[in-house]
Amino acid sequence: MYMRGLSLACLILFLIALGYSADAQIKRKSIKKNNKRISHFRGQKQHHSFSNHKRYSAVGLSVNSLNYYGDMAPTSSAASTDISFTRPGIGLSFDYRIGGRSALQAQYMFGSLRGSDAESADKNDLSNGIYRYKRNLSFRNRINEFSLITVVDLFENTGNYVSRVRWTPYIYLGVAGLTSNPKALAPATDLDGNSLPEAGQWVALRPLGTEGQYSKLESTDANAGIQPYSKFVLAVPFGAGARLRITETLDLWGDIGFRYAFTDYLDDLSQNYVDLGVLNSDLARTMSYRTGELNLSPSNEHSYVGRDGVTYTVEKGYGSEHPDNKRGGRKQNDLYMVTSIRLTYLLGATFHQAKFR
Repeated sequence: MYMRGLSLACLILFLIALGYSADAQIKRKSIKKNNKRISHFRGQKQHHSFSNHKRYSAVGLSVNSLNYYGDMAPTSSAASTDISFTRPGIGLSFDYRIGGRSALQAQYMFGSLRGSDAESADKNDLSNGIYRYKRNLSFRNRINEFSLITVVDLFENTGNYVSRVRWTPYIYLGVAGLTSNPKALAPATDLDGNSLPEAGQWVALRPLGTEGQYSKLESTDANAGIQPYSKFVLAVPFGAGARLRITETLDLWGDIGFRYAFTDYLDDLSQNYVDLGVLNSDLARTMSYRTGELNLSPSNEHSYVGRDGVTYTVEKGYGSEHPDNKRGGRKQNDLYMVTSIRLTYLLGATFHQAKFR
């Protein structure tokens, strides 16, 4: 992590140096062009609107931090997140300025989300935290996000790119698509105490159908009709920040935003527990019900015969079919917060200067 951060810092310093060098070249070229235009000046009118003078493009590099909000947060509050699970990300962007106050930005971002009941929930909170602690689920999701957003500045740029505003707050809103593949670390043994071949590995949860997505459920089951969730997710990015002009060709951005995902399965967690006997493998059963790994008091356990004829012993309220045995909360989709610092380099202007003849 240290070497990665050092490499990013070196790259940003290189871009800043490149920007200063480019500024010097722009100024020298500008002087030559102005001298040439003055010598050929014939006093003709401009033939293009002034709005065209504000159009230019830029490329950018960002370092990001991601925070997860969802069913595996410390509490049931929509604003609950575990700051200790903040994860890094990196992004590449392309901006096209379309006016004095707005721009379009396309961005690719790679980052990671993380959550853990045992590490985040307060087991001394008998009203909420203890339930999450006993659930004992966890996940990691490395995402690839592609977004297209509109950036709207608070301060209007009344000049061209060279004389753009020194700094301005901005807001943004757009659409994003991301790949989602939640995983969890497999324990050493299955529910019967037998060694798991996948022990110690990060196991993809979607193919397991931990809430009965690939199982034959009865019409009276709490999760009846459940379907496998998609690897591809749509989201709405929105947020606010501020941009600072460093040189004629470099801008520094800083913003905080959210991604509202159109799924509740960034964490593989949404609905009820199912009868463990309907799941398709020992690994699926092990990753669906993990309360037994906590070695809680046996006084709160109960046993039932699953639909596969096997007897399962689980904590009451967990790991068995019942409308009250909630695994997640299906009413709220997942979100994640992205905090970004971005450096952009102006590629040049597309504005049309007046022609002198």
